[in-house]
Amino acid sequence: MSGSPSRNRKSPASAESYKPKIISTIGAKPACLMNASVTYVGNDQIYAFGGFDQYTDEVYNHVLRLNLASRQWNLVDNYGDIPGVRMGHTASLWQGDKLLVFGGENEHRAHLSDVIIFDLKTAHWTQPELHGTPPRGRARHAAVIHDDKLYISGGQTSHDNILDDICYLDLKTWTWSRAWRFVPRYDHACWVWDGRIWIFGGFNDEMEKNNEIWWLDLRGSPGFEHAMLYGTGDRQLISSRYQRQPASLNNQVATGNTGYAANSGIQSYPSQLTQGRYPYAPPGSVSSVKFVSSPNLPSQALGMHFHVFSSGCLLDFVTPFEISCETSLSGLELDTLRWQKFADGKDLFSPNYRWHYCTINPEGTHAWLLGCPVAANNDATGAANGEYLSDVLAIDLRKFGLLGNELAFNQGSKIPSSDANVSSYLSGIGADLSTTFDQAPETGSGADFIITADPDDEDYTETSSVTEAGDASTGAATPRPVSRPIHVHKLILHARWPHFARLWAAKMAEYHSGKMHIPEPYSAVRAFLFYLYTDSITEHPPNGPTLNDVAGMLVMSNIYDMPRLRLLCVNRLARELDVEHAATIWERAGTAGEDWLKRRAASFCMYYFGRVCRTQGFMNLHPRSLVELCQEADQDARILGGEELEILGQLGQRPSFGRERKQISTGMVTAADDEGEDDGDEDGMDVN
Repeated sequence: MSGSPSRNRKSPASAESYKPKIISTIGAKPACLMNASVTYVGNDQIYAFGGFDQYTDEVYNHVLRLNLASRQWNLVDNYGDIPGVRMGHTASLWQGDKLLVFGGENEHRAHLSDVIIFDLKTAHWTQPELHGTPPRGRARHAAVIHDDKLYISGGQTSHDNILDDICYLDLKTWTWSRAWRFVPRYDHACWVWDGRIWIFGGFNDEMEKNNEIWWLDLRGSPGFEHAMLYGTGDRQLISSRYQRQPASLNNQVATGNTGYAANSGIQSYPSQLTQGRYPYAPPGSVSSVKFVSSPNLPSQALGMHFHVFSSGCLLDFVTPFEISCETSLSGLELDTLRWQKFADGKDLFSPNYRWHYCTINPEGTHAWLLGCPVAANNDATGAANGEYLSDVLAIDLRKFGLLGNELAFNQGSKIPSSDANVSSYLSGIGADLSTTFDQAPETGSGADFIITADPDDEDYTETSSVTEAGDASTGAATPRPVSRPIHVHKLILHARWPHFARLWAAKMAEYHSGKMHIPEPYSAVRAFLFYLYTDSITEHPPNGPTLNDVAGMLVMSNIYDMPRLRLLCVNRLARELDVEHAATIWERAGTAGEDWLKRRAASFCMYYFGRVCRTQGFMNLHPRSLVELCQEADQDARILGGEELEILGQLGQRPSFGRERKQISTGMVTAADDEGEDDGDEDGMDVN
């Protein structure tokens, strides 16, 4: 067994791009009810509860379960304090085996503020004893559970009033907090990330859909961090030092662990909160951004939108509706507040289906859209299939380079848990192990194995070589140079690298010599080994990989069948795709069989071809790859010059494929490319 399994790195992946499959269900399929709750609860199960039938004017309290493995719907027999009928409520997964239902509207248009719990194991309803003043009854609000608190924001109440408050229920003491003024919204999405509660989408108090995102800081405030006490007047008071203070013009918004790496000029100003029923400003700072225009900004006014949170991104599924509109899967990166398009709608959504609900697993790796065909096909009973949630579109978000919530959090974390390396950007044991990486044995590092690679560093000369089989005519062995040695530990390689563990168990030549040669570029091999030590591919000199290194690691992850590393590489390459590295990323994605990333990089190369073809990465492409890249263009394509583009009015419409540095001023963002030229692009953000 050789150090590298094969030099033929092409993956046997299908030539077809990823397209989610539509699952047709059987059993007690629920009607396409309005304002029901649909929740994925794990174990391939989705629960639907309540809702309003627009054809019969009935409101329900049925509980239905869909088993995704068997594709069957079942009506669930439930017991206990069975709640009354309702619509516009929320059902949040709690403790992994319970649904926490809040609010809604009954058949008499009465708005509710009760809390009921459905035990998924026993199908039993319970109603906890609550303390404190409950919030106003409401429907079509948003709810999210974080840190043993159920946060409730916005919604509609009697006389179609739009609520602008936010409060929480402490799930340890079952006590309601006070209500604070936030932002008037209903039918919106709400989630918690990076110590903030975020709101996007829905309708504002003028009954208009909008492109604003709001967030409220939860960290550092006793109002959010301590359990509520009830029966005292103290809970109605907020110390003046926690009141919202005007921000200076130099204060920057810190919306992620990395801050605004590419948007270093963003300014933050205190938001002008609406004067509603709740006079109390929240104990944390409130900020908002309004997106005015951007090539990748999905229009909220067209199509049916579903908003979910995954991998540090707000995902926007723009699905077909009654009228023709552009559909897509787009995402807003919360650490940079930059929109990107993951897929066109034609790759995801069939125009013959309409989707009514969306749910996502807690890990943020899979999403399911529930809906029905557009054309009603009558069955034997005369009922129309189009009136039922008969079909499910299952989407694997990892196919679009999304890491999932847990992995994204670990990659973005800057707080090390190691006492020995408090200044390190790494976390946990990786911070300690990184200090022993590539240290010669004489330094006391304990290194007991050597790995070499193909040299790619011109700053040194290496006289050692490895021998390859010669050509058939001479039969002579051909020596070729190798890189400087990389000093590593057998124990770490054995634990973290399955290929090395198999090689060691078979007692191959490397087992006896204590050396291995990997026929890949030195920088990529070193970055790969550093990942084995630290579980990180974050760029951080001197060991953190560059984009070229990550592209090489993507190929290695395919060679050695390491799906987790593969996903990390695809995610970073897609997020940081730029002119200098686009050609290299395109070639490596093709070698690794990552079709989605290859198509994304190809589109980028075609759009910026005049710049890409002048980069070193393009010039280093294999001649066969150069021909293939040129053939990525449409058969009838032609190259337009800058003056011709100006005539066509296209200069301001270029898409944003990855990380581009843009100088941003308050009120409106003006964009500039990496070379500092002002192309007149606008990412279109109003920052409050």
